[in-house]
Amino acid sequence: MAVLTDAQLTAALEELPDWARHDDAITRTVLRPDFAEAMAFVNRVAELAEAANHHPDIDIRWNRVTLVLSTHSEGGVTQRDIALAREIDAAARE
Repeated sequence: MAVLTDAQLTAALEELPDWARHDDAITRTVLRPDFAEAMAFVNRVAELAEAANHHPDIDIRWNRVTLVLSTHSEGGVTQRDIALAREIDAAARE
């Protein structure tokens, strides 16, 4: 799968306003009311990631979950990252 061009990534991020480009990745931070709900969200993301066979980097700080998506084997952001970001956004709204 090819790395997205700058124009493709910019267009994709217009549809993912909670995500931002950071180096060769996209990142988003999700806040939850407390640690237990942050962990429940992380478990939901883990289910989505396993189903997609595509795994984000996840940093958990009490109620703050930061996710980083990049297709490391390709060296940047691909459609796989955008697809998983959309699923994560849906989970964040639950």
